[in-house]
Amino acid sequence: MTAFEDLERGDIIWASDPLSEKGRPMLILGAPHLPNHGTQLITVLLSTKTYHEEALSLRDDDYEGDPLGKRSHVLPWSIVTLNSAADVEQYLTSLVDERTNDVASQLINYISS
Repeated sequence: MTAFEDLERGDIIWASDPLSEKGRPMLILGAPHLPNHGTQLITVLLSTKTYHEEALSLRDDDYEGDPLGKRSHVLPWSIVTLNSAADVEQYLTSLVDERTNDVASQLINYISS
C-alpha cells in the first residue's frame, strides 16, 4: 500500500466519494504539503459512464501502470480534495505525465471560463 504522503500527481486511487456512500477512482492532480494542514490530495473523479460529453476518455496507452479494468473517463469538472489517509482506500495505477497534463489543462479551462 502506498502511504498517503507518498501519493503524487498522476496517481489513480480508490477513495471516498463525498457525493455517495461508496468509493470511486480519482486522479490526483496535486498533492501539496501545507504547513498547517499537512498533505492534501487535489483530485478529479473518474467514471465508467459515457454520457458525459466533456469527459476525457482514458486509453490503455494513457496509463503508466496497468490500465483500470473498465474503460474509464476523467470528469475534470468534478474536483475533490482529500485531507486524510482515511479517505484513501488504495492506490490503483497511474497515468503518464502527458495525459495528466491534458486533464489539468481541461480543468483550468473550466475554472477560467
